[in-house]
Amino acid sequence: MSSANRTVDRLRPFTTTIFAEMSALAVDHDAVNLGQGFPDTDGPASMLDAARQAITDGRNQYPPGIGVPELRRAVARTQHDLYGLDYDPDREVLITVGATEAIAGAVVGLVEPGDEVIMIEPYYDAYAATVAMAGGVRRVVPLVPDGDGFRLDRERLAAAFGPKTSMVLVNSPHNPTGTVLSRDDLTEIARLCVEHDVVAVTDEVYEHLVFDGRTHTPLATLPGMRARTLRISSAAKTFNCTGWKVGWVSGPPELVSATRTAKQYMSYVGSGPFQPAVAHALEHEMGWVRESALALQAKRDRISTALTDAGFAVHRSEATYFVCADPRPLGVDDGIEFCRSLPERIGVAAVPVSVFTDDREPWHHLLRFAFAKRDEVIAEAAERLRRL
Repeated sequence: MSSANRTVDRLRPFTTTIFAEMSALAVDHDAVNLGQGFPDTDGPASMLDAARQAITDGRNQYPPGIGVPELRRAVARTQHDLYGLDYDPDREVLITVGATEAIAGAVVGLVEPGDEVIMIEPYYDAYAATVAMAGGVRRVVPLVPDGDGFRLDRERLAAAFGPKTSMVLVNSPHNPTGTVLSRDDLTEIARLCVEHDVVAVTDEVYEHLVFDGRTHTPLATLPGMRARTLRISSAAKTFNCTGWKVGWVSGPPELVSATRTAKQYMSYVGSGPFQPAVAHALEHEMGWVRESALALQAKRDRISTALTDAGFAVHRSEATYFVCADPRPLGVDDGIEFCRSLPERIGVAAVPVSVFTDDREPWHHLLRFAFAKRDEVIAEAAERLRRL
């Protein structure tokens, strides 16, 4: 058999990820890895204890295909308590192997070949790959500068909707920029979805990690959107357990059913003993989550100060694990090459934002730094950044 690349054409652009490349460089040069977005501390102790107990109790075989009942009920209760959204845990909540599988299930289950899917640029890299798997066509709408932050280009958004549009993927709080979409942005997305009869899939995995007194508004709470929105979240970022891969989808039964149809042939089920542990955390550890968000806000401030002191222009981060920084004041305008040089040059790894875009030009300079790290790790990164 030929050793040539046998990957299908539509997936060849996705054979490697920037995270693998930057993490490998970090290891090679013993660098502080601020590239990949995962925390380096564990979640609440009682959640870890609940997982151990579930393993001891023998909950180690296939869970139900839609997820264990206590987790589906906890997901539904949390959304009701926080946002007034009422979901039937037996028909309108589906547990998935992380939010990435939830997104994949929704896209593959709902997008026909040739359908157009609108995405906000920059975008989480799995979005583009998933649309390609479904045979869809992505249409990107950019964020644009708004002072030291970003906002949605609502004129470009309206122009992107058309007769072939079947879905819009909305990520807020936004990775990689840390932007929280404004009420005006969300209202315009909702108006266009209703007008064009389009399904919205909302990636809200950072919903609880918002800063400076801001609040998160689910798109599903806006008029006309409950019936056409699949709302996705997960335990990974909320409870510092990215390796557990426990996510969920909430929405009207027909959309959840379509997602399940695709999802059941991806993993079938997963995370058996972790599901009851996450249910426990949703019921008992939301106070821990609030404290975690405050701690992350302080970490954001520390890394932002370190980047400013090093000579970067730093963008506003309103949520998430991430802050974006502009190295052009340092005489650098190629973010990809700069990121490739940083681990060897000063022992710090970041990722270039342009790899999350179709139109790289407006983003070619920008870098993303992850700050969900222990304070001593951020302090070491700050010391190394001074070498610039």
